[in-house]
Amino acid sequence: MTKKKIAWVVDSSAYVSETLKNHPDVYVIPLNIHFGQQEFIDGVDLTSAQLYDRLRIETESIKTSQPSAGQFAELYSKLDKDYESIIAIHVTNKLSGTISASMSGAQIAKVNVECVDSLSLSAGITGLVDKGLLLQEQGLSFEEIAIQLRTYATKFRNYILIGNLTRLYKSGRLSSVQFYLGNLLKIKPVIQINNKGELQELDKVRSHKKAIQYLINKVVESIQTEGAEIVYIMHANALEQAESLKDAIQMQVPNLQITIGEISTSLAVHAGEETLAVLWYAS
Repeated sequence: MTKKKIAWVVDSSAYVSETLKNHPDVYVIPLNIHFGQQEFIDGVDLTSAQLYDRLRIETESIKTSQPSAGQFAELYSKLDKDYESIIAIHVTNKLSGTISASMSGAQIAKVNVECVDSLSLSAGITGLVDKGLLLQEQGLSFEEIAIQLRTYATKFRNYILIGNLTRLYKSGRLSSVQFYLGNLLKIKPVIQINNKGELQELDKVRSHKKAIQYLINKVVESIQTEGAEIVYIMHANALEQAESLKDAIQMQVPNLQITIGEISTSLAVHAGEETLAVLWYAS
């Protein structure tokens, strides 16, 4: 049997659009979500609606974990039977050990896998897969595609508005004093993943309305300066806000194509409900 060219692997922190979900050569390996002693598989046995219901009442610690090297090895061994090569694109290694597990899995399986650090998450991974599929259509080898994707990853741009301080506090990213003052003063943190894949705080804005306007101003300014392609607005159970944000941005950048999607449950655990993010690649 003739092998197919390239298998594409992403972890479930990615935004898996309908196009990718139905693509015969794209495979998703799920992260795990832990509610105390209970373990759920991201996107498999815990829906986003179920997650948000639990987040509102959960008192136990909630954590996520990457797939094991053994799980990656099993997947790569199976794919190696049907494909000439594999490209795996993962959440930034500054936020997760997923890419390390992926590389270890490839070594265990003795399969040649190009593991690409997206330097991002969510739709940032999606954008790289879309770009990679386009390069594949143009006839590039899988090594050439991986090289270009690593360069393209540095063009990732983003602004993220955290919707709920409770999740940051419970995940240990806020002290009790910061959490108390943040809620008291109605502070909304705006964060960003830089071009090294590191999470950094940009600003703290008083009130949700001002934070949304801050987001719009920053996004429009950046896009008008650098240009943009593959623009996404991602949300955590905040579709109406995402649609309003899209309209506001397109009023100032009329021909901008924007896709709205929901962040994965594994990311929502940390970001919290009503989080909004604008993600794109500079052109």
